[in-house]
This record gives sequence, structure tokens and C-alpha cells, in this order.
Amino acid sequence: MKKKLHILLTLVGMLLINNACTDLKEEVLDETLGKTLTDQEAADGIIAPVYALLPNIFQHTTYFALQEISTDEAILPYRGGTDWGDNGIYLALHAHNTTSTDPNVRNTWDNLVQSISRSITAINTLPTLNNANAPLYLAEARGMRAYYSMLTLDLFGVVFVKDDPGSPSKIIRGDEAVKYIESELLAIEPLVQPKTAVGPGRLNQAAVWGLLSRLYLNAAVYRNIYGATFDFKAEDMDKVIQYTDKIIASGQAQLSSDYFAIFGNNNHTNPELIFAVDQRPELNGHNRMAYFSISGDQFPLAQFPGANGTDGPGITSDFYKTWVEAYGAVDPKRDPRFYKENMSVYSNPADTCLNDADYKINRGILRGQQYGALRVNGAFLRCPDGKLKVGKLGYVTRSKPELAVNFTELIDFTTAGSNYNSGYRVEKYEFSSVSNTGRNKGEADIVILRLADIYMMRAEAKLRKGDAASALADVNLVRASRTATLPPPALTTMNLDLLFRERGFEFYWEMLRRSDMIRFGKYEGKWTEKTNTDVHKRIFPIPQTAIDGASNLPGYMQQNEGY
Repeated sequence: MKKKLHILLTLVGMLLINNACTDLKEEVLDETLGKTLTDQEAADGIIAPVYALLPNIFQHTTYFALQEISTDEAILPYRGGTDWGDNGIYLALHAHNTTSTDPNVRNTWDNLVQSISRSITAINTLPTLNNANAPLYLAEARGMRAYYSMLTLDLFGVVFVKDDPGSPSKIIRGDEAVKYIESELLAIEPLVQPKTAVGPGRLNQAAVWGLLSRLYLNAAVYRNIYGATFDFKAEDMDKVIQYTDKIIASGQAQLSSDYFAIFGNNNHTNPELIFAVDQRPELNGHNRMAYFSISGDQFPLAQFPGANGTDGPGITSDFYKTWVEAYGAVDPKRDPRFYKENMSVYSNPADTCLNDADYKINRGILRGQQYGALRVNGAFLRCPDGKLKVGKLGYVTRSKPELAVNFTELIDFTTAGSNYNSGYRVEKYEFSSVSNTGRNKGEADIVILRLADIYMMRAEAKLRKGDAASALADVNLVRASRTATLPPPALTTMNLDLLFRERGFEFYWEMLRRSDMIRFGKYEGKWTEKTNTDVHKRIFPIPQTAIDGASNLPGYMQQNEGY
């Protein structure tokens, strides 16, 4: 009973959580209810919090903002001069002028260190349980601690090493941090289950191999974060090839023939996913990936006239032009990754009547005049036969009905470039069919690792070793797999610049861009509203709150150089 009481107090002492990992629902337990806590319930209750903050980490104003708005892919100006102002944090983030008081930086940091803390609690508690699943959960908790440590290393240049919850963490950096994460992942590699057994929402064998591949690919950056060049060692590239080969040979994932199905509401079973934030409906996830970019006058769901977008970030003209340059005289929508038209009615200038079930907005990169359900005084207009009335959209919700929801290529920090309609928008993730606000009740799992990235990482490792032919074959294999529509044409040559461009086409809006730009030597470049070339901006400042919180330990928490 003492052991179970200890576990009960541990569970009750944690912050209440809205989400849990696959089939591991967190349960609030109260001794006064007379409930007997079984070891199985205790084990499930201990591992659930290890995963529970993943949706918070992968929100639009946390990891997404840091990984995308800081790059040449996404930009978020003051919409209409005031909206999304937030004291200039998004302007600063894009221009590489972020400070240690930025709330996006702080919230990302807080979610990561709290997740590491929960992992440590699980690592210390699970061995005390007499439960058959405890060893597996222990391996997952240890692996998730390594994953969160990879994120702190990538974003902030630091890793916390701690096993005893009652003692301060040791802070490590550089090669020492790489070796620590490597050793943790290798230690649990033989202990976790295949993806076929636990699904993509839990740490699985293929996910561990994928994280090792990502670690080795970025190790040169992590060892020398401010370096003028990076030393991509042959032995690191060999390990990337070794572990990507393992994933491909294992058959635990397959490339999806339908590109946008990878980001659809039913993607939990999509074979391309290897590791993802589990957002199946019963887990009450968020819809921020789908709502963040589209217009506040785009209402994608016939049954919910209050669910709309927010006129957040658009893609920069710099990124759009990479598509144009790749396809020349051919419209880039030729590439099935660029755009998916769900209904041709959206290009019809006349109002149209549709059945509710047939109404679905387009996906991918949205350009020009947008069409959708017409809304007046909070209600959708209906045709005489009761069908949904669809037509040209204007900015009614912004009290600017004369301004068309006509997305333009121009987007910057000027008055003209900051209007509500500036910038092409991204609707890569499907808008949740049950989100009554547009923000809540996400259904689509948020991708952390998928098989296309495995092929692309292998291609990069081979290319950095001088094998351009094999790299080209891997890239073309991915391109050719999108057979639900006409796949993009095969490339005929491969080099690092082309591979970087291809990663942009394949992984835009998937929170990989900043890390890619640094690794390919592009992050100090110039693009729309960004001229800062300071290498110290490759990593973010440690939040001032974290430094202040450690003020009783002189010298313990040092601010990153350049901040």
C-alpha cells in the first residue's frame, strides 16, 4: 500500500493534463473515492504525462513559430496594422532579433523542460511497479527524454542531464550533448516495440532509428553551432545511412500515394507516419496547424459558422519563387505537393449552391481570390433550396467587406504588405471536421517523423559522401510515390542546393525549415525583411525567466552568446 500511495501522490501532484498518449489515458485519482490503484493503472498514469505536452510543444505559437517564422518560409506581419502585433515578437523572430523575454521562446522552453521533468519522474517510478508493461514504458520514457533533449539542443544549444529528481541537472553542450543523446537512444533501441505494435503516437522502434538518423545528420551543427563551416564526418553520414536503411528495410512505414492524406484528419493510420503527436478526437487535440494561416473570413465547416482562420502567417515571396523557378512556365500547382483543389467551384466567380457534405476548402498553398461559405451576422447564407451559398469572400469579419480575400504574393512589414489579404497562405493540415471554434478539437496527428524524411536524410548523407547518383534515386523515389494524382517529374541531377530546395517542397510548414537552413548554410542569408547575418542567432536565447529562476545557483544558467 505504501508503494501505491507514493504513486498516487506522484500522479495527483502533477499538473492536470488535457491530452494523453495513444491508449494511455491520464486519470485523475482520488483516495477519498476508495479506488484501489492497480499497478497497470499506475503504469499507465505515469507514462501518460511523458507524452501529454506534445500538443502544446507543437502549437502555432511555440515550436512552429520558432522553426518556421524565423526562416525564409513564413512571415507574420501586423495584420491591418494591429492584429498579430504582440509587441513585435513575430517581426523580431523573422528578422532574427528575438530577445530572451519572447513568450514564444519561453513557452517552448517551459513545455520542453517540463516534459523532461515528467520523463525523469517516470524513469524513477516505473521500476517500482510490478507490471508487465513497466519495462516498455520505462524505455519509452527514457527515449522521450532523449527526444526532448534533442529539441533543447537544437533550439537552445543545451541539454540537461539528471536522473535523481531531487538534484540539480548538469548542463552539457556540443559533442558531449550529442554523445549523451546518442547513448540514451541506443540504450532503448532494442527495448521499444515496432510501430506496427504501438502506432505512430508512441515512441517506437522506427522512430528511434529515425531520431538517431536526425541526430547524426545534424551532429556537425550541434558540435560547432557557430562555425563558419560544418564538418559532416563520414562516420556520421554512415550512421545516417545505416539507420535509415533499417527503417526502409523493416517495412514499418510506406510512402503515401496521396500527399495531402499524410496531413488529413484520418492520418493516424496513414502508412507514411513514423512518429507523430497523437490527435485522434478522443484526445482533444488542437487545430492550430490548420487555422493559423487562413483568413478570418474562411469558414471551412458547414456545420460550424464560428470556426474560421485567423489571418496568421503567409509564405514569403522568396519561398514562393523557389517553386516558380523550379517549374518555369508551368504553374507550380502542377506539383501535387503545392496545391490540392477539392472542388472546382472555388474558381467559379458566380455564387453556387452546395450540399453541406460537399463543402470542403482547398489545401496546400492558397493564392488569389478565395471562395467559400458566405456568412452574414454570424450565420451562413442559404440558397432557396436550403443548400449552402458559396461565393467570393470579402473581409466581412474585419469590417472591410470591400476588401476581397484575394491572397497576394506581396507580404512584408510595410503597410501594403501587412494587409489582411497579403501573402499566399498554407492549408497543409486538413481543417478538423469537429472543431467548432477553428482552434480546438484537432483530428490530424502532427507529424514528427515520416518516411519521406527518412529517404531524404539518406539522400543527404549519400550526397555529402559524394554519391550524387544514389541521392538522386532516393529523391526521385519519393517524388514518384505521389501517384494519387500526377506525380512531379523526375529530377535529372542532384546537388546540395537542389536537395535543400526539394526539402522545402516536401516539408514546408512541417517545422523542419530552421534546422535545414542552418545545416545547409542558408540561415545567415537575406530574405524578405531579414538581413541579420549574426551566426549567434542560429540558436535562441535562454528565457530570462529560466535565468532568473536559477539565480540562487551562481553561474549555473548562462545566457547564450549574442543575447
